[in-house]
Order: sequence, then structure tokens, then C-alpha cells
Amino acid sequence: MFRRRLLGLGALTLFRPAATWALENPQGPVILTVSGRLRGGNRDGQSLFDMAMLERLPQATLNTQTPWYPQPRRFTGPLLRDVVAAAGGRLAEGSRLRAAALNDYVVEIPGEDALRYDLVLARLMDDKPMPVRDKGPLFIIYPFDAHRELRNAVYYSRCAWQLKSIEVV
Repeated sequence: MFRRRLLGLGALTLFRPAATWALENPQGPVILTVSGRLRGGNRDGQSLFDMAMLERLPQATLNTQTPWYPQPRRFTGPLLRDVVAAAGGRLAEGSRLRAAALNDYVVEIPGEDALRYDLVLARLMDDKPMPVRDKGPLFIIYPFDAHRELRNAVYYSRCAWQLKSIEVV
């Protein structure tokens, strides 16, 4: 169901702390802004990510059934906690992630969710980039099939698609 793999990382990169993986300046269009309680950031206390920066983080693959598709789908991308760490954020008890989508949908995700479960910041669905019209380019996915307790409206509502920003509060 869940498999973690590293793509495109050299052997030396595996031993670098997550915060050094993604703090260079984006070379392509900014796809995600992480802000809030960060130890660094690359502009105005924010960490900006282009798709290539997210691709360079360790990648996780999750096969799961969701309420939005009739069949299980395969989602691939970095774990949400790794993205926050790469941005200089720290998840701890009581922390929250405020996720905002392109359509201005905003949801708060308890930091404990990202620590307890392997939430994937999906950039691929069934090994293909997701267009905006199909919930892309980024989609927060919970491992619904691996944890029965996640199969309810509370957790479904925390799956922000068309994700544009995360604020660590």
C-alpha cells in the first residue's frame, strides 16, 4: 500500500538534513509557498518551491481509495512532513498546518496528522502530473486504506487539492 522511495538523489544527498534539500531559489514557476513558523526561508520568511524542488525531496508512493475517484489511485510525492522540514518548519504537538488551495479553500491540518500518518503531497497521480482541472498540481492525500479511522468526512476534508500554500501555525 505505502512505499517510500528516493528518486534522483545522489548518495551524498541522502545524508543531508531535509532543510537543505529545497531552500535554493526556485528556477521554475513557484508551485508552493510555505510560510509561518519557519527557521529560515528563502524570501520574506517564506520558502518557495517549484516542481523540480519538490521532485528532489524523497518521494513516497501511496495506493489508496478516495471518495473522489471510483477506483484506487496511485499518488506520488514527498511526505508533507518532509516538505515542512525542508522549508525550515518544525511540527510538534499543538502545531497546525493551514493549507490553502487555488480556489481559496482553506483547511487546518493538525501537525500530529503529518507526524502520525504518512501524508503525501501528491504531485503525480497514476504516475502522471495532475492538471489543475483534475485536482493538481498538488494534492494532500491521507493513507485511507492503511488506516480505517481515516475514512470519514473529517479527514476527507483535510485533503486539499490544487494546493498553493501551507502556513505553519
